[in-house]
Amino acid sequence: MRNEIEIENAVIEKAIISNDDHGLLTAWIHLKYAGGGQGFGGYGLYLPKSFKHHSVLSHAGHFIWRVMEIAEVREWSELPGKTIRVKHTLCGVEAIGHIIKDNWFDPKAEFAETLEAEE
Repeated sequence: MRNEIEIENAVIEKAIISNDDHGLLTAWIHLKYAGGGQGFGGYGLYLPKSFKHHSVLSHAGHFIWRVMEIAEVREWSELPGKTIRVKHTLCGVEAIGHIIKDNWFDPKAEFAETLEAEE
């Protein structure tokens, strides 16, 4: 089983912002590339009041903004059909990047930086 990170171009096939997954806000982009396709996202972007750890402050805006920035779109609905780069393993997408510029969005790293700065 190969778990090495690969970088390749990908096309966004579908973009979804939803509250269907366990009752919390999530965003996904579905990616297609030469080796197949994967989803990117699924982070809990907002916990409603019914959740114990509810907070008005969340990473939702940052996640949505960075995905749109990477794909250079002004509206979420413009994402399908855009070409980006992905860093992925067989287990999932680690980061997405601008097709030409050296601009990468790695949510795990960027959210960790935010949490460290808040402490």
